[in-house]
Amino acid sequence: MEPSFEIPWSNDHAALDRLTAGRHSCRGFLPVPVPRALQMKLLYIAQRTASWCNSQPWRVHITEGAGTERFREAMLSPKTEDEVGPDFAWPAEYRSVYRQRRLDCALQLYDCVGIARGDREASAQQARENFRLFGAPHVAMVTTDAALGVYGAVDCGGYVANFLLAARSLGVASIAQAALASRPARVREFFGLGDDRLVVCGISFGYADESHAANGFRTARASPEDVADWRST
Repeated sequence: MEPSFEIPWSNDHAALDRLTAGRHSCRGFLPVPVPRALQMKLLYIAQRTASWCNSQPWRVHITEGAGTERFREAMLSPKTEDEVGPDFAWPAEYRSVYRQRRLDCALQLYDCVGIARGDREASAQQARENFRLFGAPHVAMVTTDAALGVYGAVDCGGYVANFLLAARSLGVASIAQAALASRPARVREFFGLGDDRLVVCGISFGYADESHAANGFRTARASPEDVADWRST
C-alpha cells in the first residue's frame, strides 16, 4: 500500500508513478513495426541513464523487418554442442523469497496460457517463445565492454530499466529477456560483434496484442518495508 502521509506531488511524480505501475512484460506482440523516429525518441530518453564514471558502456543492436525474422530463425535453431552458455553466469540458486516470487510468476503465466502444472512439454514450448521474441517486430540486444566487468553490466541494467519505461511512455510494449543472452555466440555472429562485447540481455519490443492470453496477468511487488531498512544510530 502507498503511505498515507503527506508528500509533495508534482506532474513528474505522477507521470513516473503511472509509468512504473503500468509497465509490464509483454509476451504477445502484434506484427506492427515501431516507426524509426519513435525508436530514436525512445533511445534518446534511455541514453540519459546514469553510469559509473559516465562510461555509458551499453551498445544496443536493434533488428527490424527481415532482420528480425533472420534473428528469430538464428535463435530458434537447436543448441549446438559447442555453445557454452551466457557471458554472465546464471544465478547459482533461487532461495527462499526469490524462489517463491519466481514460482509465482511462472504459475501465473502458465495459468493464463492454459499450461497444467507439471506439463513439461507445454512449459518448454512456452519457454521457446523467448527465442521467437514473442512475435515482436523488433529486438534490442544490449551488450557491454568486457573490460568494464560487473560495473558495465550493472550500468546496462539501469539502461534496460530506462528503456522499458521510455517505451511505455511512448505507447510501446516491451519485455527484457535473459534467455536471449544464453546464446551469446549467435548474437555476436549475427551482429558482427567482437569477443570484447559481452551480451547482457535482449529487449523485445513493439505493440502489445492485448487479446493474447500471455498478457493477461500482472506480477506483484514487495512492499518497501520488505526490501529496505534504516540505521539511525
